[in-house]
Amino acid sequence: MQTLLLDCATWDLAVDAAGNIAVASAPYAVAQNVACAVRVFLGECWYNTALGLPYLTNILGRAQSVALFRADVEQTAQSVDGVARATCVLTAISPQRRLSGVIELTLEDGSQTVVSL
Repeated sequence: MQTLLLDCATWDLAVDAAGNIAVASAPYAVAQNVACAVRVFLGECWYNTALGLPYLTNILGRAQSVALFRADVEQTAQSVDGVARATCVLTAISPQRRLSGVIELTLEDGSQTVVSL
């Protein structure tokens, strides 16, 4: 599996040493695709409106259980090609209401990786 490589700092396209648009291969490509899937609002991707989390309807400005949020993240992560299993581990919420945690991924080839929230 390959995907366009995104710069970690800007989440924008990156270029390779030859000046071409850079691509990422598995397992990094799968992890990047999971990170994109959980950051996008449900329905926002015009090429796949089923991708994303229901931020507007169920998350932002709504009282929601931690278990339900975790389940939404895990379901979205598992919908990404190459992911066999996903576990969302929430670690903290800051006074500014910034949620942090990780998504532990087991890929279809048996390898494991982690995506930060």
